[in-house]
Amino acid sequence: MPLQDHERQRCEVWTRVMGYHRPVSSFNLGKQGEHAERQPFIEFRNASSRSGQCCS
Repeated sequence: MPLQDHERQRCEVWTRVMGYHRPVSSFNLGKQGEHAERQPFIEFRNASSRSGQCCS
């Protein structure tokens, strides 16, 4: 059942900047644009890293 606009609650988005967390709404317009263009970094494990030297 979809919610109508008057039933929704605004979500505050936070991001980590230089080691601490800040709400995106406190950024200036340029930084908000940079945040919107960011691509998430996804690290893929290398199969050779499972050579038995470390934990699972």
